[in-house]
Amino acid sequence: MGSFAAHDGVIAGRYRLGRRIGRGGMGTVWRATDELLGREVAVKELHTDDAASVGAALSSQERTLREARAVALIKHPNVIVLHDIVEQDGRPWIVMELVDGRSLSDRLAADGPVDAREAARIGLAMLGALRAAHERGVLHRDIKPPNVLLEAGSGRVVLTDFGIAQVSGATTITETGAFVGSPEYTAPERMAGGQAGPESDLWSLGVLLCTVLSGESPFHRDSLGGILHAVVYDEIRPPESAGPLLPVVRGLLERDPARRMGSDEAERLLRGYLETGRTPAPSLHYTPTQRSVPTPAPASPASSAATAASATSASEASRAPAAPPADPRTPSPPATSASPTSP
Repeated sequence: MGSFAAHDGVIAGRYRLGRRIGRGGMGTVWRATDELLGREVAVKELHTDDAASVGAALSSQERTLREARAVALIKHPNVIVLHDIVEQDGRPWIVMELVDGRSLSDRLAADGPVDAREAARIGLAMLGALRAAHERGVLHRDIKPPNVLLEAGSGRVVLTDFGIAQVSGATTITETGAFVGSPEYTAPERMAGGQAGPESDLWSLGVLLCTVLSGESPFHRDSLGGILHAVVYDEIRPPESAGPLLPVVRGLLERDPARRMGSDEAERLLRGYLETGRTPAPSLHYTPTQRSVPTPAPASPASSAATAASATSASEASRAPAAPPADPRTPSPPATSASPTSP
């Protein structure tokens, strides 16, 4: 981490660092004062190792620039606002809006799980943020409570930390073969080394909803291997507290990404719950998140069973290299697998 002595606590001659307000695997976030405009901001400092190779240093800088570019693409009230990106001591620093409040993880630690109405409110905010990101071709890939901020007073929900986001065509494995993300919140297709898409972020949202409702991820285990097995193979058991929102949770935690509930349907159900206190029944023909997967047309009562069987057979036959087992929640072992490491 950079030394205050090198810049007297002032970045780019403008942003005066104050107290540290957050620290993660890739960077430290400082409260700072923009002395030019006279406003409070948040400044993210990239973690670096003075002994790191030139290649590693360049990779770290690229991560910071990637985050800045990803955030700059998105304009939405539930996404953190990027103000500036500057260079100091040969390294980039990201200047963002300061959200006065606390992270969702801090709230859960201090106050315990939330009720279904608050979970639905948080879920709707995240769906809006993800829709805005996905429309710009940005995949967040790290949806989890520490990366969700709750603004004091207004209650605004803000998605932050796009440090491992990718734009258009992201995959689980980076150039160095390292796993990126938080395993408990990572979709099974990413765990298996497959390509990530918008549906992978929606799986993570489903896990987040379970966590805020119960205080713990349904995939929490004592080891990384245990988490991997739980995400890919174990029976998925949403917490009892997820009852009011169970159709949404189950739809988002569908292991087959082609059958996973999409953002429009999830929004309809969550909004319906907030408006009526009851979650509407899921549509039998909601559009999957993968646009290449056709949605079956409504069938007549007399032929509904045959139509459903035919659509399922066609869908399974179109997926290569092998058809999934009868129960999509217990997939066959992937042909190739990643060796995820802790983020």
